[in-house]
Amino acid sequence: MNLWEDIAHLIKGDVSDDLIVRTQYSRDTSIFERMPSIVVFPEDADDVSAVVRYAHDAKSGPSTGLGASGENISIAARSAGTDMTGGPLTDSISLVFTARMNRMGEIGEDYAVAEPGVYYRDFEKMTLAKRGMIMPSYPASRGLCAIGGMVANNSGGELTLLYGKTDRYVRELDVVLSDGTQTTFKPLTMRELAAKEAQQNLEGKIYREINALVKTHAAEIEAARPNVTKNSAGYALWNVFSKKHNTFDLAQLVVGSQGTLALVTKAKLGLIKTKEHRSMLVVFLSDIGILPTIVERVLKFKPESFESYDDQTFKLAVRFIPQIIRHFGILQMIKLGFAFIPEMWLVATSSVPKLVLMAEFAEDTAYDALQKAEEARDALEGLAVRTKIARSEAAAAKYWTIRRESFALLRKNLRGLYAAPFIDDIVVHPSDYPRFLPELEALLSGYKLIYTIAGHIGDGNFHIIPLMNLGRAVDHKEILELSPKVYELVGKYHGSITGEHNDGIIRTPYLPLMYGEKICALFAEVKNIFDPLNILNPGKKVGGTIENIEKFMIRHG
Repeated sequence: MNLWEDIAHLIKGDVSDDLIVRTQYSRDTSIFERMPSIVVFPEDADDVSAVVRYAHDAKSGPSTGLGASGENISIAARSAGTDMTGGPLTDSISLVFTARMNRMGEIGEDYAVAEPGVYYRDFEKMTLAKRGMIMPSYPASRGLCAIGGMVANNSGGELTLLYGKTDRYVRELDVVLSDGTQTTFKPLTMRELAAKEAQQNLEGKIYREINALVKTHAAEIEAARPNVTKNSAGYALWNVFSKKHNTFDLAQLVVGSQGTLALVTKAKLGLIKTKEHRSMLVVFLSDIGILPTIVERVLKFKPESFESYDDQTFKLAVRFIPQIIRHFGILQMIKLGFAFIPEMWLVATSSVPKLVLMAEFAEDTAYDALQKAEEARDALEGLAVRTKIARSEAAAAKYWTIRRESFALLRKNLRGLYAAPFIDDIVVHPSDYPRFLPELEALLSGYKLIYTIAGHIGDGNFHIIPLMNLGRAVDHKEILELSPKVYELVGKYHGSITGEHNDGIIRTPYLPLMYGEKICALFAEVKNIFDPLNILNPGKKVGGTIENIEKFMIRHG
């Protein structure tokens, strides 16, 4: 028997070793490619348990023919495949949730239960219909991503500024541990924790040893907590114990762990009701030096989102206006066409601002939303900026279109170039903008890159995704040269190398630049406690190397 036959006999779901299917799951949206040996589509949590137990027994037992003691067997969980880090890629077992484990569970008064393969768009549609509520931590890929990926990466996006990331909304996680056992992670009282620690199984061992680790290294862990509002790098050890509630919660450690500690089979997620009406303050900025002042003043009015894009994004959007408006209906096309006339004039007169800032305010009434935007505008009096208020979501559509669509269209319109996310998710404190941004620009200027910068300006989170020809060795060399330079610069300002996209293949080797060797050694200890046989997504978060980046990088354009 072979791997395909072995797994097929164990589960109710489907298993494929077909080359076309395997090729389909060999890529995500990163710069990497890894061909899985088989692709498994589990029906339920019992199927996931069976696959994990098979891998566990193979690696702990006699030789299986797949390598001594089955050491080549591993499992990488995958939902929608929108990951930008190579996180769900493997050359062993790809466990895909979207085909079958895509069922919604209970939708309560302020929570919803979902399997990892539920697409966020469907999740939101159902929670809005039933309760008029959403989980607001959705990323930019909200129409494409799935719940499992959001939990695995601790996703965030436009609304994170006001509402926080996915970890804030995770209440319980049903998981499969690395020996195939099933359990639920949720906040525990100290009495409940003691009961868990008394268990003589892998779960009990995990509780005992993680509790001991967190207590022993409490000061180091707290000191390592990034001084930014968004972070998905490493394991969030600082979130396990809540001083406020006096609870111990391993779900907070699994969130953002990219399937390296346990496999999530169901999530209970909190919901909130957002405000109905919005107005946007648009700020056109030429002097980066006053950016911290602008951010500080605007944030006092609690915008729901505070986004930005740079002059290159602005120019590219104008360049590709016909392609942009084609995405919309005929009426919206006409409206957007006229709406872009001022932007075309700015480009023609060479008066494009260095940055365009978009602060959107949400309230229960249109009047209150507009008043917030006007108050924020008035707070900028005396600063060398131009402002405009978009009084409705329709009026703001133009700015959101530039922010969301320009890079995708750039990618489609420049032949032979590929979106290469490798320095795409850095975070620094807004007070460091005047020093950090010129240093970043100077660093990037040393390379002949085509790129734009957009970001969540209120969070200090910047997305830089160069377009490169991955068929050229020189482009591979630039990726390997530039990555540590950018991450060292971020470390200089005590930021995070990833605010929401996570580590995967692309950033795991650089975690010591952010945390230092001692904290990374704790991460390795955590991984070993949960997964001593290294079954679950090896080489991500812990054990990643520069050699892996080189080995799995795409070799074509």
